[in-house]
Amino acid sequence: QVRLVESGGGLVQPGGSLRLSCAVSGNRFSINAMGWYRQAPGKQRELVARITGGTSTIYADSVSGRFTISRDSAKNTGYLQMSSLKPEDTAVYYCKVTMYNRVDYWGQGSQVTVSS
Repeated sequence: QVRLVESGGGLVQPGGSLRLSCAVSGNRFSINAMGWYRQAPGKQRELVARITGGTSTIYADSVSGRFTISRDSAKNTGYLQMSSLKPEDTAVYYCKVTMYNRVDYWGQGSQVTVSS
């Protein structure tokens, strides 16, 4: 059974940094793509960043230049480094992986709150 465990969320002041981690276990197929999504109260879930094949990345305009997505294939873990955080970055952040058999799996979500 595939399991995604997220960690690293929390409360941070504006301008601060956080790193989210997404550890994947139990997968028979290799990970093709990993993405981070977020959902703020009253808003739809949106794509924040995605990495495909280990090197190809895309970012939402709102986080480009501030967030960095990466993967460690040896550890089967993905990361989202968030810097220069703003109050509008406050949301629940979700990790999603797409396996090479085209099946998606989601993490449990991690709360990120940016506030002074």
